Amino acid sequence: MREACRLAREILYKVLDAVDVGVTTEALDIIAHEAAIEAGGYPSTLNYNHFPKALCTSVNEVICHGIPDSRPLQDGDIINCDFTIYYDGYHGDLSETVFVGNIDPEKRRLVEVTYEATMRGIAAVKPGAPFHVIGRAIETYVKDFGYSVVREFTGHGIGDLFHMDPHVLHTFSRRERQPMKENMTFTVEPMINAGIPGCRIWPDNWTAVTLDYAPSAQFEHTVLVTAEGVEILTPYRDGRPYFMSQLEAAGLAA
Repeated sequence: MREACRLAREILYKVLDAVDVGVTTEALDIIAHEAAIEAGGYPSTLNYNHFPKALCTSVNEVICHGIPDSRPLQDGDIINCDFTIYYDGYHGDLSETVFVGNIDPEKRRLVEVTYEATMRGIAAVKPGAPFHVIGRAIETYVKDFGYSVVREFTGHGIGDLFHMDPHVLHTFSRRERQPMKENMTFTVEPMINAGIPGCRIWPDNWTAVTLDYAPSAQFEHTVLVTAEGVEILTPYRDGRPYFMSQLEAAGLAA
């Protein structure tokens, strides 16, 4: 699992390094696909339930499962790149939302809040805790900003299978009382809308977009429940997400 997650992180960095105004999401997909094959793995999403690409690219109002195509990225966009590799019998899954070109202040706040919510959800992970503590930490935080949490999609168990139990809700539900156990591996991947919750699915049966066309952001890690708490199996290279380096380069870092 650690090796699969390490490779997924390396490949995602290659993809994010290529994000720029005028670049197509198809070009990003090719980078991910070729890098996975070169590493001796396979893109987990490719042909998974007929998904046609190696990478999910979700731009602006697309919540998740955006299919790469010929659309060039535009100045002021935000894009979530979600990549999973199958390597040596295991899957490593992660995603990040980053800026394209100039940074819109409202989208910046959405991205920052989504990142913080993700990390708060992960921080709640520990053996013996009920799964609902993850959703409570995420939902409580984002509500203070007037944002909403997407309910239609959840985190998931992951290992030798791409998706399996448990389902990890990003909203609070008392019914999610199953306790976390040491050595469980699963994803935490909240999708946060700047507007109302809910989504519609495009006729391609994959692309999910916000009902009010407000932007949406997402971050995802694969995590391991340890005796002490939690280990992030898809850690950032320098301890911070990619968008923070973009803010620094633009002279906008706090």
